[in-house]
Amino acid sequence: MPITTHDIRQALLENDQEFRRLAEEHSRCECQLQDLVKQSYWNVEDLALEVSLKKMKLLLKDQMELIVARHRQNQTAVIEVQLRQRQVHY
Repeated sequence: MPITTHDIRQALLENDQEFRRLAEEHSRCECQLQDLVKQSYWNVEDLALEVSLKKMKLLLKDQMELIVARHRQNQTAVIEVQLRQRQVHY
């Protein structure tokens, strides 16, 4: 049964401290961004903050996706080894 990206992310949130830290920081940036959007008047600092929050969110997301890809690659390698071992037994 193939493992979905959602399943991998859930497992990483539960078991990988670095992934969880990145996800929490990403969520904090999103909350700050939502609070900023609710303001009726923006000054220059608010505009700069919006840009920096969006950039930070992208950076965090990229780091999280690298961890997901690494985990998927490791899972694939484990499955391949298991399949080879089964073929040897037959």
